[in-house]
Amino acid sequence: MSYPLSDDAQDLLFRTARTHHAWQNRPVSDELLRGLYDLMKWGPTSANTSPARLVFLRTAEAKQRLMPALAPGNVEQTRQAPVTAIVAYDLRFYDQLPKLFPHNPAMRERFASSAAAAEVTAFRNATLQGGYFLLAARAVGLDCGPMSGFDNAKVDAEFFPGGTVKSNFLCNLGYGEPAKLLGRHARLDFEEACQLL
Repeated sequence: MSYPLSDDAQDLLFRTARTHHAWQNRPVSDELLRGLYDLMKWGPTSANTSPARLVFLRTAEAKQRLMPALAPGNVEQTRQAPVTAIVAYDLRFYDQLPKLFPHNPAMRERFASSAAAAEVTAFRNATLQGGYFLLAARAVGLDCGPMSGFDNAKVDAEFFPGGTVKSNFLCNLGYGEPAKLLGRHARLDFEEACQLL
């Protein structure tokens, strides 16, 4: 079957994309990080809520603040990575809705008046944006190492002390060491994961 994206583009984004744990000593520029965000921000979210918030840790000092929250197996790969992103979600995303969803002013109040609706919307849509983040990073030429092995409460206390932004996952970014990749693991076949009704 023929698709709009070339096989090379599909490989870059999906088939040959890997989770990296070892990194080359090559810097990632601020300009490239801005380009990554400027690409990912166009991914759709419900009511254009766009609740994802990103913190890019680029210095040894910034990364040192993260170290106490990491599971032991994630410390060295994070220390080596040129950049570690905290992918988070803003529980008060609705404050931006007058800009992001101006044709329906009532939408802001809908979320402002229900903490439960705001939280589930923020988490779900920021997680979607986290997926776009990985694809955008690969599209601009970066390798990714997404991680769940950390203490969210410690990350939130250190980087989001106001309490309205919460961490979702971490992602190391840079240029991976291909020689240190683990073997490719299997994926479920269509019949194992999907239904056609």
